[in-house]
Amino acid sequence: MRWSQLLIPTLKETPSDAEIVSHKLLLRAGLIRKLTSGLYTFLPLAVRTLRKVENILREEMNRAGAQEVLMPALHPPEIWQKSGRYDIMVDVLLKAKDRAKKEWVLGPTHEEVITTLVAGEISSYRQLPKNFYQIQTKFRDEIRPRFGLMRAKEFIMKDAYSFDVSDEAAQVSYQKMYQAYARIFQRCGLQTVAVDADTGAIGGKFSHEFMVPAETGENEIVYCESGEYAANIEKATSRVLLATSTVDTGSAVEQFATPGVLTIDALTKAPYNVAAQQQIKTLIYIIDTKFTLILMRGDHQLNETKLAAATGGTQLRPATAEEIHTTLGAHPGSLGAVGLSGFFVLADETLRDSAGMTTGANQDGFHFRHVNISRDIVVTKWHDLRLVAAGEACPVTGTPLKIRRAIEVGHVFKLGTKYSDSLGALFVDEAGEKRAATMGCYGIGVTRTMQAVIEQSNDKDGIIWPISVAPFSVCITPLSVTPDGAVMLLAEKLYQELTERGIDVILDDRDDRPGVKFKDSELIGFPIRIGIGEKSLAKGEVEIKPRKGSLQAVRTEDALEHILSFLKANT
Repeated sequence: MRWSQLLIPTLKETPSDAEIVSHKLLLRAGLIRKLTSGLYTFLPLAVRTLRKVENILREEMNRAGAQEVLMPALHPPEIWQKSGRYDIMVDVLLKAKDRAKKEWVLGPTHEEVITTLVAGEISSYRQLPKNFYQIQTKFRDEIRPRFGLMRAKEFIMKDAYSFDVSDEAAQVSYQKMYQAYARIFQRCGLQTVAVDADTGAIGGKFSHEFMVPAETGENEIVYCESGEYAANIEKATSRVLLATSTVDTGSAVEQFATPGVLTIDALTKAPYNVAAQQQIKTLIYIIDTKFTLILMRGDHQLNETKLAAATGGTQLRPATAEEIHTTLGAHPGSLGAVGLSGFFVLADETLRDSAGMTTGANQDGFHFRHVNISRDIVVTKWHDLRLVAAGEACPVTGTPLKIRRAIEVGHVFKLGTKYSDSLGALFVDEAGEKRAATMGCYGIGVTRTMQAVIEQSNDKDGIIWPISVAPFSVCITPLSVTPDGAVMLLAEKLYQELTERGIDVILDDRDDRPGVKFKDSELIGFPIRIGIGEKSLAKGEVEIKPRKGSLQAVRTEDALEHILSFLKANT
């Protein structure tokens, strides 16, 4: 392609609404343009990269035995109601009405659609296993679209769905997809970390996220340097030394006045001097309309994702001060579970068997001390509810855990029979019995992957594309574009020879200053540039500049082989 024929609107200045490096470079390099919040138009260079990412996806999905389909983006709400997600995902579902006022759901994901398809087409164990995938536009009602393509209302996604006769067979399908994802991201030039993850609204038994380490990422991952443990912070656990006393002193619970003390920190100060780890923090949540008390150690933070997993709740929110006072007779800061009955009390595992504790007395301005949790509090359920902190011991190796930010680019789930049960994806097994198919689902954000590559691979001059997904592998930059001149003739010759060999080449035929051309080439990030000028040509040379390397003078007759060798070595 010739530069003059393409729309490549590069920018010298960064738009004010671009927050992170990759978003800035997507705009400055002329890859995307914003239509409105959360909606972007992909310009020619971006489309070329997206198609290369999609080709890698198709090759690896096909290699793993998946079959490509294309499902509707418009869904009848009835199938979402059958699965139970119409209400669970109400905050992200975009909906539309047709001329008959019938409601439709714009698909954020396709578990309901693919399961409905399989329910009508597969009836025997002989037809399983099956794995179907598609590459399609998805829609989500993001409250705050941000970071460009990282969190948008409309995006391109590759989603796949496996169906098996048993949990054991489903594990085989899961591993095939897991391995395919590792290959996909490696081929896209991304360094990823696979971490244990929460299944969230998708549901299922377990899952892994593929994360790209990046300081601007919206996720946090917890890991140990040995590589033996890595998890999303929503799922992460650790070995916590119990700083609380586990010795029952026999002392009876004693109420004492704490006027004006409303926080954990305030109770640590004189005259009380109660260490945070010796306090029981009482949080009140409304979980699916149920009033719930949550007990945490004073120095620990609640992980709401773990809370949802522990209770199976779909609608969680902190209770208001008015709701708490009406139910317990006290305000936040003086709450506790001592002596309460008839309430659902959920306690974090680090409090189990603790004694000598201090907690609110459910009377404003008072606390209890000498609390023995097994003696004085009726706990309905114990569960790991806490947010892991850096420096705590790894649950596998015992070494200090580290936390860093990352971008999620892929997610694999083992679903079980959640959707096949509710949507009737049943098959007759070898014994003639009807059973629900065991499912898995697997997603990759195509547009997010493109941006993640940029976020991970850039410098002060612009993008540094891996050859596998670069919009063009080679940029030929003649410094003079005079027709039939020696510079342009050589540029055309190299362009023709590389094109004939199947290389993606862009010829910068703009009649512009060399500095402008070079800066644009660096900004966009083509893997290698061939500079052809009259001075170098007079010496029988051209200048070859790898995007991540130094300028090299190469004899004209060796230029083609030099470029081909570079591409082969770096592909």
